[in-house]
Amino acid sequence: MTDADASPSFRLAYVPGVTPTKWVRIWTERLPDVPLTLVPVTAADAPDHLRGRSADVGLVRLPIDRTGLSAIPLYTEIPVVVAPKDHVVAAVDEVSIADLADEIIQHPLDDVLVWDRVPGLPAADRPATTADAIELVAAGVGLLVVPQSLARLHHRKDLVYRTLSDGPESRIALSWPEDETTELVEEFIGIVRGRTVNSSRGRAPAAAEPKKKRPAAAARTPRPGTGAKGGKPKSGKKGGGTKGKPRRRS
Repeated sequence: MTDADASPSFRLAYVPGVTPTKWVRIWTERLPDVPLTLVPVTAADAPDHLRGRSADVGLVRLPIDRTGLSAIPLYTEIPVVVAPKDHVVAAVDEVSIADLADEIIQHPLDDVLVWDRVPGLPAADRPATTADAIELVAAGVGLLVVPQSLARLHHRKDLVYRTLSDGPESRIALSWPEDETTELVEEFIGIVRGRTVNSSRGRAPAAAEPKKKRPAAAARTPRPGTGAKGGKPKSGKKGGGTKGKPRRRS
């Protein structure tokens, strides 16, 4: 079997924290004959997976090296502070960077936030991954700032997270090789952008049957002695004289 004879398929790469479930469900409903394969990748490796054609499209975190890639920003995530349940952070709804000035802040090597300057006090060593940083926070060694979806991904019962009001946000984008904007890629772009199945870039719906024209009404032939509308002709007045005078009352 040649590549041309192979059944079509589609590969979606996605970074930690991103949940593509909704889009996968819509894809399956609209294109049941094209299986979609999920490819989990790290945020740092996502661009290389796309350039290496190991995925057709990817849900990535910006910024990325855009060489050879197209990208459409989709949504933005707020940053949150992850802390132990008994930490003072747990008692408030949100904190600011100034509130973290005296706190040890874990800064993992795979951090996806872009900082002008990491807040707080640096830890003795940088953990290799966000998962490692979470373990350190749970052990009472500092705090961690991550996008909200990563805090949910690594949620533990002994930890809480609170909004960082003035921290850097994280943007999620859909990316793909710029010279591989295929019909299937266009389909997925339409899905993540909320286009309906009947939109101009979606697959064309089945052609509707043309409406049957009603047969023209047959012209009616007026009956003899009737007008054009079929009513009786108005009769003229009897005779040409005037009416008689009314009788006098006796």
